[in-house]
Formats: sequence, C-alpha cells, structure tokens
Amino acid sequence: MKPLILGTQSPRRKEILSFFSLPFTQIPSDFDEATISFEGSPSHYALQLAENKAAALNARFPSDLILTADTVVYFKDQVFNKPQDAQDAFSMLKTLSGQWHSVFTAVALQQGEQLFSTYEETKILFHSLSNEQIELYHQSCHFLDKAGSYAIQKAGSLIISKIDGCYYNVMGLPINAVRKLLLNMEIDLWKHITPF
Repeated sequence: MKPLILGTQSPRRKEILSFFSLPFTQIPSDFDEATISFEGSPSHYALQLAENKAAALNARFPSDLILTADTVVYFKDQVFNKPQDAQDAFSMLKTLSGQWHSVFTAVALQQGEQLFSTYEETKILFHSLSNEQIELYHQSCHFLDKAGSYAIQKAGSLIISKIDGCYYNVMGLPINAVRKLLLNMEIDLWKHITPF
C-alpha cells in the first residue's frame, strides 16, 4: 500500500483515524483557506477547501495517498469557521444558542491525478445558553481552532441538546465517508479494525 498522509494538524482527526490499524503520517497542508470565499453552498465551500488542501500536499508528495478534510458550521445562510478571537467565539455561540444548525465536513482523497471527494451533514440543536454558560464553556476548551468555536466532545455535551447525523462528522472526520472514499483505492477499513 502507498503511504497515507493525513493532511491536517487536527488532533481530533488523528484520533479518529487512529481507531484503525491503517498506517498514516500526519502532515498539515499549507493551503491558505482565506483564498476560498463562501458563495452560498456550505457543502461546495467545504469541498473546495478539502480538495485544495489535498492538491497542495499532492504537489509535494505526488506518489502518496493524501486524505484531507474541512469542517464548517452553517446557520441561516452564514458559515462559521474558526473564530478570530474570544469575542468572535462568544458571538458565534450566542447566535447558535437554542437553534438547529448544520455541520458540514468534506473529505478529499488524492493520489497523483486521481481525486475523490464527498461530504457529510450533521444537524445539531443547542440548548439555550446564558452568557455565563458560554463563558464557562469557552474556559474549558481550546475554541480558537474549532469551526463554530465549539466541540461536540467533553464539555460540548452540556451545550448540545440533540444530534441528527454522524457524531464523528462533528468531530471533523466522518469515518463512513472516509471508508467509502478509501474503497476507491481498494482499501477496506473493515479489514483494519483494531481490537479493544
């Protein structure tokens, strides 16, 4: 099997892929996400980001298999990427408080000229959050590296009321979407399950 590169600096994506015995190396992509503008479709936007991340790594490692992903939070025609600062993060959670919103994660798999990509959507309902609860939540986590300024795991369990869709999609790597992409390269994650 060709070497697999997980093109991200996200510890969550690394953790999820590490559930399996598939060997990989984690190398962040140097693609500048600011060069892609949101034009109304969250799925298209996330796909563009994931595919461009893969292309940037493919230029450096053309013979390796490259897996990249990008997650965006979407609410009322607006995308919420990583917050710029604490004030921006607070504003995001205040806006999403008590509301259903969507989390889109796009995944791209590239090797040389071959490119496969897909995305997944998960719908999330937040509890109504007070200002104090938002501040307490942000004190508990590193929010500046997270789309929408929150994570579903750990203390995120207190802010989320309901989830409709894939939990791992919200963490940043929808594993069944990844499984389907890897099948294009004749890699079956079912054969890489690790024992408890």
